[in-house]
Amino acid sequence: MDTTKRKGTISVTITYICWGLLTVFWNLLAEVNSAYVLAQRVVWSMIFMFGHLAVTGRMGDIRKIFHDKKTVCCCMVSGVLVCINWGVYIFAINSGHVLDASLGYFLEPIFVTAIGVFFFHERMSRLEQMTALFSLIGVGYLIGVYRMVPVMAMVIGLSFAFYGAVKKSVHLDAGLSLFAETLFVTPIALLFCIYSEMNGNGSLGVLHGMQFLLFPIAGVITSVPLLLFNRGVRMIPYYLTGILMYVNPTIQFLMGLFYFHEPLEVHRLIAFCFIWVGVGFTVWHNVKEMKK
Repeated sequence: MDTTKRKGTISVTITYICWGLLTVFWNLLAEVNSAYVLAQRVVWSMIFMFGHLAVTGRMGDIRKIFHDKKTVCCCMVSGVLVCINWGVYIFAINSGHVLDASLGYFLEPIFVTAIGVFFFHERMSRLEQMTALFSLIGVGYLIGVYRMVPVMAMVIGLSFAFYGAVKKSVHLDAGLSLFAETLFVTPIALLFCIYSEMNGNGSLGVLHGMQFLLFPIAGVITSVPLLLFNRGVRMIPYYLTGILMYVNPTIQFLMGLFYFHEPLEVHRLIAFCFIWVGVGFTVWHNVKEMKK
């Protein structure tokens, strides 16, 4: 492996590990309303990215966001989608559903593939079809046994998949794109924070002293891994990203099981096993591509 590829692999791997371990951080804010935590995350992510653009001398690039209506609309839509993803994820972590969050990110690549087929007319390989089949069997099994759809997992997976699809139409780098997305939803987030504090549903009286620093830290730990990922993903083949992306939900699954001690019923384990078999087909496909 050459130096560039090695650096890229390390950067992307560190990013996925960080995303997996963030379950612990969000749990530190479990006593605060999840919607309020989301609003603070949006605001501080925007502030951090604005500072990043200023420090790196890229303030002039902000004009690219407003270059045309398509870019503005896409950034607004992707901003809403990422807020849905962040919000449901934070709620899942802080309501004892870490395994559901893990399931959502295991399913997300499958949803990405489906969107590619139905909206971008991309072709699925035989192994990708097997991945989709086993994942559908796993989800179908859960629905059949519990007579209910795993809503949080589905929303987490679908929102991030559609978020990625919308971003395909935006020709902005990750840093500028994240700034734009958070910029457009920040006014709503700020109003929600003010409204929550006025009604006693904010962080005042819940957090104390240094705990308030968790909010600006949330902006940092949201933005820095994304910048690291954007740097690394350009140095490695896409198929390698396809293998490494399962590091995040795997860590979440292990955290839910061994750190948060969430119960893993037999039926849920069976569903996960079907999905893991599907993931195995994807990894096999990507390894085959790597050897070409």
